[in-house]
Amino acid sequence: MNNTYEQFDKHLSDLEIGKSCRVIGINERCNGLERRRLLDLGILPGTLIKAELQSPSGDPIAYRIRDTIIGLRKEQTCLIVVVM
Repeated sequence: MNNTYEQFDKHLSDLEIGKSCRVIGINERCNGLERRRLLDLGILPGTLIKAELQSPSGDPIAYRIRDTIIGLRKEQTCLIVVVM
C-alpha cells in the first residue's frame, strides 16, 4: 500500500524542545481509536505544534497544540508527519 506521506521524512518525534512545526497529516498506519484521539486533540493538517517540555526519562514530551499542553509518547509522535 502506498503511503500518502512517503515524500515527507519529518515526524513530530524529530522536533527539538523549543522549536515549532506544522502538521502535514497522520500516517495511515495510525487508525482506529488512536487516530481518533489525535484528531480530537486538534492534530489536523495545518496545525502549529511547539515542543515545550521533556520528561526526565525523555518520553513523553509535552507539546503546545492550539494553546493546550498535551503529553505525547514517541510511538505516537512518530506517526505525525510535519514540516519544520
